[in-house]
Amino acid sequence: WINDLSQSSEAQKETGTIDNSTVFTRILDGLLDGYDNRLRPGLGENVTEIKTNIFVTSFGPVSDTEMEYTIDVFFRQSWKDERLCFKGPMEMLPLNNLLASNIWTPDTFFLNGKKSIAHNMTTPNKLLRLKDDGTLLYTMRLTISAECPMQLEDFPMDAHACPLKFGSYAYPISEVVYTWSQEATKSVSVAEDGSRLNQYHLTGQSAGQYTVMMAHFYLKRKIGYFVIQTYMPCFMTVILSQVSFWLNRESVPARTVFGVTTVLTMTTLSISARNSLPKVAYATAMDWFIAVCYAFVFSALIEFATVNYFTKRSWAWDGKKALEAQHPKKPNNVCSAGVNYTPNLTKDVSISTISNTTSVQLRASEAKILDPKKTYNSVSKIDKMSRIVFPVLFGTFNLVYWATYLNREPVVKRVVTPM
Repeated sequence: WINDLSQSSEAQKETGTIDNSTVFTRILDGLLDGYDNRLRPGLGENVTEIKTNIFVTSFGPVSDTEMEYTIDVFFRQSWKDERLCFKGPMEMLPLNNLLASNIWTPDTFFLNGKKSIAHNMTTPNKLLRLKDDGTLLYTMRLTISAECPMQLEDFPMDAHACPLKFGSYAYPISEVVYTWSQEATKSVSVAEDGSRLNQYHLTGQSAGQYTVMMAHFYLKRKIGYFVIQTYMPCFMTVILSQVSFWLNRESVPARTVFGVTTVLTMTTLSISARNSLPKVAYATAMDWFIAVCYAFVFSALIEFATVNYFTKRSWAWDGKKALEAQHPKKPNNVCSAGVNYTPNLTKDVSISTISNTTSVQLRASEAKILDPKKTYNSVSKIDKMSRIVFPVLFGTFNLVYWATYLNREPVVKRVVTPM
């Protein structure tokens, strides 16, 4: 008896299923009979309102050089078509995408989109729901590459508002209008793990209604990569250039290597830093930092050239004056007699003694003047001042630079379409 009852209930379910399928097949056939999908709902009577919302499944990557970003979304549109009202056992009729080709659907396009892809694996990723009052819900999964105008004056401490603008391609606002299905702040949402950004933080999003619908995604750049890749090498290169102030001014090869190498290193760093950015006509925050570091490195090389120039002049002048002080002008025969024993000198013993004494004194004074301890391995006053002035100025610049850019909020310039 129990088995008979269960078989009877299963038969009733199968019969009900068959009956429902038959009923909805007849309903759809009746709805599509005489339906013209070339005409929008409410043609000649009222404006067709398209309610939209966006769910972002993944955001990124963002290209700075191309000034664009990629976004993967579920794009939902809802509108009312009174020609599709029906009465049946269900209020909501779930359908696949095949019916979408037989009814009127919005001709939505993305105004700032460069490339859009509708996913078709394994079947077209589209969803269609029909309510008994003629309201339709049409959902598509799209991958969109859109333009993101960027202002890079604060790079790499910059932030941007990347817009996503969409609307009707063929209909003016007097026939088709787009609105958000909920509040503007709730109509655009991002999955918790939806960020696919290595250089940015996705700090938020907003929605607005203009001539076309627009959503903004707010990005703030991560600075860690640029600190390691650019800022630290520049900082260490400047410090390395200032090591030459502690070398002897006579160490010309060593100080020349320090100066030339650091200048070439800064040139390479500046070129590599610019390669990852679009060719903009203004200077970014990183450009200012690199320029100041380059100025410090180049100034260190000029400082060495100055020290080396005055080192040679000082040695020659000091030696000449010292020799003149030790050797007052005398008659040529006396000086020659004192230095060289010539046949013209008399044989007087006292004169020979005086000559020998004078010769010894002159040679001693010459040795004293040419003493390596006096003329070599010396420290220039310019080097002594540079050891203090250069680090203090560079440290002050870093304090002002980082305090300026890290403590202020980057200016986010939003692109607004005029009404």
